[in-house]
Amino acid sequence: MLSDTAVRRANPKEKPYKLTDEKGLYLLVTPSGGKLWRINYRFEGRQKTLALGSFPDVSLKRAREKRDEARTLLAEGIDPSLHKKATKAAESDSFEAVAREWHLKFSSGWTPLHAERILRRFERDIFPWLGKLPIREINAPELLAVLRRIEDRGAMETAHRALQYCGQIFRYAIATGRADRDISADLKGALAPVKRKHFAAVTEPGKIAELLRVIDSYEGTFIVKCALRLAPLVFVRPGELRTAEWSHIDLDAAEWRYLVTKTETPHIVPLATQAVEILRALYALTGSGRYVFPCARVLDGSRPMSENAILAALRRMGYSKEEMTGHGFRALARTVLDEVLGFRPDFIEHQLAHAVRDPNGRAYNRTKHLEERRKMMQAWADYLDTLREGARKAG
Repeated sequence: MLSDTAVRRANPKEKPYKLTDEKGLYLLVTPSGGKLWRINYRFEGRQKTLALGSFPDVSLKRAREKRDEARTLLAEGIDPSLHKKATKAAESDSFEAVAREWHLKFSSGWTPLHAERILRRFERDIFPWLGKLPIREINAPELLAVLRRIEDRGAMETAHRALQYCGQIFRYAIATGRADRDISADLKGALAPVKRKHFAAVTEPGKIAELLRVIDSYEGTFIVKCALRLAPLVFVRPGELRTAEWSHIDLDAAEWRYLVTKTETPHIVPLATQAVEILRALYALTGSGRYVFPCARVLDGSRPMSENAILAALRRMGYSKEEMTGHGFRALARTVLDEVLGFRPDFIEHQLAHAVRDPNGRAYNRTKHLEERRKMMQAWADYLDTLREGARKAG
C-alpha cells in the first residue's frame, strides 16, 4: 500500500510509471510531473480505467474513498465510468445531461448490447447537434432537422427509433421538472415511413437441400462450420447463436436456456439429437471457455464470434444478401414448419421467441407446449436430414 510520503516523493521519469496501492488503485506519474489517480476494473467482460483526480487536489485518503465508491457501483452492476459521466452531466439541464441520466436509470433493465447501442446512437446522431442545448428550449423543427440527417443517409428505421427514444427522454424531463412538454409528439407523420424488408431466406425444399449440402462442404474454420450447421436446427436470432454460452446448454437434457435479447425473457430451445451431436463435437474444442462459438482472434475465448462470421461464410459459399442471411434460417423454419410439416402456428411462434398469447391474452410461459415443441424440433431436424440425403444422392 502507498503512503502519503511515497506519493509526495514520487518524482517524474523519462517515461510514465505507476505506483500501485491496492484493489486496482494506482498513481500514474507522468514525465511532466503530474500525479494522476487511476483505478482499473472490468465491466461486462471489458477492461476499463476510471480517472479519480490528481494529487494533491485529491489526497491518498480521498482516492481510496473514490475507489471504494466505484467498487460499490460495480457490485450493484453499474459502470463507474458511465455513472461519472451521467452525474457530471446531471449538473445541467442540457439534452445530453437528461439523456445520460435517463439512460443510466433505465439501462439496468436492458441487455448490455442494447444499452450500448442506444447510447452510441445518441452520441453519434443526436448529441453533436442537440446535446448542449437546454432541453426545455429545444423545439420540434430543431429535433426534426437532426432526424432528417439520419434519414438522408438512408437509415429510415434508425430515424424512427431515435424519435421514439427522444420522446422517452422528453417525457422523463417532464417528470423530473426540466421540460414542459414532449415535442416529439409534434413530429408524428413527419418522417418517411419505413419500408419493411423481409430477411432473405431459402424456403424451397430443393434450395434448402442445396444449402445444407453446401454447408456440409464448407472449408472454413470448424467453429464457424458448426455454427452454420446448428443455425437451421435451432433457428434462433443470429446474435443469440453467436453469443451462446456453454453454461446455458444442458447436453444431457438436450436443452438450451437463455434470455431472449429483445425482451429479456427466459426461453428454451429443445435440442434435436442432430444438434446435440454437433455441440458434443464442438465441446472438445471450446468447452473450456465461456462461449460455444468464441472469436478466433481472442485466444482465451473471452469474446464471442464476430457479428459478421455467419454472413461472411454465406457470402464465401456463394449466397448473396438477396438469397440468404443469418436471419434467413428463422424464416426458412417458420415457412416450412407451417406450410410443409403442418405444425401449429403457435408452437412455431413460441419456438421463434415471438410474443404469443393464449385466448385470454396471457403470455405463454417458457415451458408452454415444451413437449410438443421438443417433438417439432426433432421432426424438423429429421426433415432436414431427409432433404440433405436427397441432395447428396442427386449430386
